[in-house]
Formats: sequence, C-alpha cells, structure tokens
Amino acid sequence: MSNQNFIDYVKICGKSGKGGPGSHSYFRDNLNAKGGPDGGDGGAGGSIILRGNAQFWTLLHLKFKRHVYCEDGAPGKKKHQTGKSGKNQIVEVPLGTVAKHPETFEVLGEITQDGQEIVLLKGGKGGLGNANFKSATNQTPKYAQPGEPGKEEWFILELKVLADVGLVGFPNAGKSTLLSVVSAAKPEIADYPFTTLVPNLGIVQYRQYKSFVMADIPGIIEGASEGKGLGIRFLRHIERNAALLFMIPADSEDITKEYGILLNELNSFNEELMFKDRVLAITKSDMIDDELEAALRAEIDVDCEVVFISSVSGKNIIQLKDKLWELMNKEGANSSD
Repeated sequence: MSNQNFIDYVKICGKSGKGGPGSHSYFRDNLNAKGGPDGGDGGAGGSIILRGNAQFWTLLHLKFKRHVYCEDGAPGKKKHQTGKSGKNQIVEVPLGTVAKHPETFEVLGEITQDGQEIVLLKGGKGGLGNANFKSATNQTPKYAQPGEPGKEEWFILELKVLADVGLVGFPNAGKSTLLSVVSAAKPEIADYPFTTLVPNLGIVQYRQYKSFVMADIPGIIEGASEGKGLGIRFLRHIERNAALLFMIPADSEDITKEYGILLNELNSFNEELMFKDRVLAITKSDMIDDELEAALRAEIDVDCEVVFISSVSGKNIIQLKDKLWELMNKEGANSSD
C-alpha cells in the first residue's frame, strides 16, 4: 500500500432524489366519458447508500469523486400506474469506515461487515395520485400530492483500519521490521525516523492454520496529541484493535519513561484505549547479552507483560505470537466496535 494511494479521510457531498408528483388523472374510454380519478402515485427518489466491501482497503476511489447525485422519482401516470423510482447510488467503502456530520461530528453510521448497508441520505417519497383522495363527499378530487424534496448534505468518511493487534511505538522502534518478519507485508524500512507514513496491515500466521491481522501505524512522538510529528491523525486506526503491542528498543535511555510517554499520548487521544490489553516488546534485543537483559528486566516498571524480542534473529517471536493470541481470545477482550 503506497503512501500516495492510502486515503483514510474524504469529504463528500450527497444529494438524494426528490419524489415524483402524483398524477391528477381521470379514467376515460369509449364507454366512459366521465370516469373516476385514476391518478397513480409518484416514484420515490433515489437514496445514497454506503455498502461495505471487504476488497477495498482505502478511500482512494472517493478522493476525486466529491459529489454523489441520485435520480429523481418519475411522476405518477394514469390508470393507477406508479411512477418509476429513482436509482439508488451505492457508495462502496472499506470495512471500518465511519460516516460523520461535518459540523457536529456526530457518528451517522459505521461499516464493519462485508455487504453491510447504511442509508446515508434517503430519497424523497413520491406524491399520492388523486385516486387516493376520492371519498363519498369528493368523488372527483382535482388535486394530487407533490413529491417530497430530496436532501443535499456534506458528509465526512473516515477509515479506521480493522486489525486484531496494533503496533505502538516511537519512530525507528522496529515496528515495520516486525511486521515484515511475521507476515507477508512489505512496509518501507529504513534507518531514519518516520519511514512509515501510512498504516500497513499484515496477516500473521499462527499455529494450526490460525491467523490474525496486525496493523503498523506511523511512529508517535511526545506531544503527538497536540499535533507534533504526524500528530494524532493515525491513532484512530488502533481504536478497534483487540490488543496493543508497545515496542521500545533495548538501547533506549529509559524504557519505563518512554512507555509512560506512549501511554500518556494514547490517553490524551482517547481514554478508552487505556482499557485495552497490551504487551511491551523490547526490540533489538539481539544487541544485548543475557546479563544485560536481566538487568534491564529488573529496571523496567510497567503495568503489562514484557517480552524481549529480535526481528532479525527471531528471538522470542513465537512466544510473542502466543501472548498476543492469548490476549485477543481471552474472555471479555477489549475490541472497539
């Protein structure tokens, strides 16, 4: 997934179709010069519908399609014929897409399943034909109902990547390297900060043909919740994760302090992230010997389990998978819906 092709935020304008007017008509044939009312109802206007598509990973296809218009309903016809309804516009989006109001940021709907549909803007109802207004005291009504007008509104579509495990760490913590080792994903890897500019997903193979999805997001720095670095733009991608994997290199000056900074940034963004199960992985541990590892383990003071790993040598990678699988599948796992 290239940097240019990953779009997780778009703003679109939608306009639903207006309902067709009811028909003002009377029955006429060779034998009836003055028949009763036979005006049909107008057709309903087209609606804008969001539909989940598991084959989509980004909102790129909507980047240059900012306006979605629906057809209007056709007028009713004589002989009680209902007008044709306007065609609905189906907007396909990746799983994890959230629709919001652009001013109040109210959540209007979320797409989490393949084929799931949400009506974003409902088309106007068709008007009733004059046949509907016939009564004992008014047998030839001379009026019909107009159709309801359509609606035109702006919407925000945000993508929150659906993954089981989210990787959290500072730039150059080894997140992308781990993802490339445990999955077939090929994220960009280099020896400089902010190599990862967009989220990357990888499917991690586990025991007995089981698997889970891991998400690597751009590195967090102190003050990210205030907009520093890449800010909090990508933190929403870990809101749905069942477990979080914090990653800090073994050569960090103060592992406990860095863990606290990461935790504080997540708390500033969304307090609910504090309730997610988490593991701390000390990366690049192939650079230290057993004696130094024992000393570091004694110094680390955190509120979760600590695993020393090395993506290069494969040290404790299997044990890390076991722990993550245990957290994801324990009773009452904290996954956001």
